[in-house]
Amino acid sequence: MDSIRVLIYEDNVTLRGALEVLIEGSEGYEAVGAYGDTLNIENQVEQLQPDVILMDISMPGQSGIQAVQKLQTRFSHVEVLMLTVFDDDESVFDALKGGATGYLLKKTPPAEILSAIQQVYEGGAPMSPVIARRVLVSLQSGKETPEMARLTAREKEILDLLAQGLSYKLIASEAGISIETVRTHIKRIYEKLHVHSVTEALAHYRH
Repeated sequence: MDSIRVLIYEDNVTLRGALEVLIEGSEGYEAVGAYGDTLNIENQVEQLQPDVILMDISMPGQSGIQAVQKLQTRFSHVEVLMLTVFDDDESVFDALKGGATGYLLKKTPPAEILSAIQQVYEGGAPMSPVIARRVLVSLQSGKETPEMARLTAREKEILDLLAQGLSYKLIASEAGISIETVRTHIKRIYEKLHVHSVTEALAHYRH
């Protein structure tokens, strides 16, 4: 099997180096580049052909969210995994709407970061428990967006289990479904939180 080609954007030099070492030192993964800003991201993605991008949100010159939005037009096939210290609602939803496939906090253990890279590469959409809790809190507080309103009862149940910190394996057993189905539900939750609705697309088009 070919290695998963990973491109890193992180302005903290120490963390950037640590991520590079983690990816390069793990079988089945290859770090094709690591940068401290996203100002030249389109050329870099074109040149380096990554499968997955690990993207920090807060970076000099252009935020990770702006960078993801730029990539969506030309490189929508490249999966983006946001890796950030921010877990506030706005950052989460902005990143998802921008087109990010997954969202992890920087304190995520190294093995879980590798697992998340593998998941997005295989078409999954990893979401850490903290982020799932944020989505749920927004749902319960009445700040429900039109996207959230489209979540089914089953999807909300999966979110709830995820928010409790259960692994995909435990969620599958709790809900009586396969791990693959859990992954599909989480992917759908992400898709519904994205701005894929016609009205939002039109609103963007008018701007």
